[in-house]
Amino acid sequence: MKKLPVPQSGRKNDAVYLNTRYGQVVRQYVRPSDPRTPHQLDHRENLTTVSRRWRTLDTGQHAAWRVAAAKNWFVTDTGTRVQLNGYTFFVRINLRRADLDLPGFDLPPDEPIFNPNPVEELVITNIGGETTIKVRVPSPPAQYTLVQGPAPTRTGVRCVQHFPFLGFLPAPIDGWSYITELYEARYGVPKFGQAIWIRICQHIDGWIDVPKVLRARVPAPDA
Repeated sequence: MKKLPVPQSGRKNDAVYLNTRYGQVVRQYVRPSDPRTPHQLDHRENLTTVSRRWRTLDTGQHAAWRVAAAKNWFVTDTGTRVQLNGYTFFVRINLRRADLDLPGFDLPPDEPIFNPNPVEELVITNIGGETTIKVRVPSPPAQYTLVQGPAPTRTGVRCVQHFPFLGFLPAPIDGWSYITELYEARYGVPKFGQAIWIRICQHIDGWIDVPKVLRARVPAPDA
């Protein structure tokens, strides 16, 4: 019987092969859960709508997206730069717009020039049991600046990969943007000792700059 080679990466039967900085590792395949949250369902509906919109474009518009994709690198939500084809470029730009309830594009927008991400610090206070979450913003950010974050984690967690969208960064007050309401609307009030991760990126015409990730621990209540 012919022996099948072990894949360099990917799934084979109930085993998943991964290439890591420590070499190739293998783990058991676990079927991913599908909680079908309102955010997931809205995103899937937007993806369907954007894909259908691609089929309504004419030949010239398709060609414009292919040319633009060949000339540009795209920053993913994790900060990785990738190059896409015309269709995936169209979907990436317009899906981001749809997820933010912003109008889409039939022709590719020019790649914007971002000013440096001005967010510098995440600070959490806990005065009398009332938690305040804020980020320091010494200069104005882009018009649409996205606040993303997972549920509170243990302080020992050193890497987070999934950052759901929480909302747009509120206008700074005396150099601080208060994001308590955005965070607690999604996850409730965090507890003492938990760690909060926040990722912030600027959005212009479906493009985002390299995200900035911040982390802070919920302190003990002050009297």
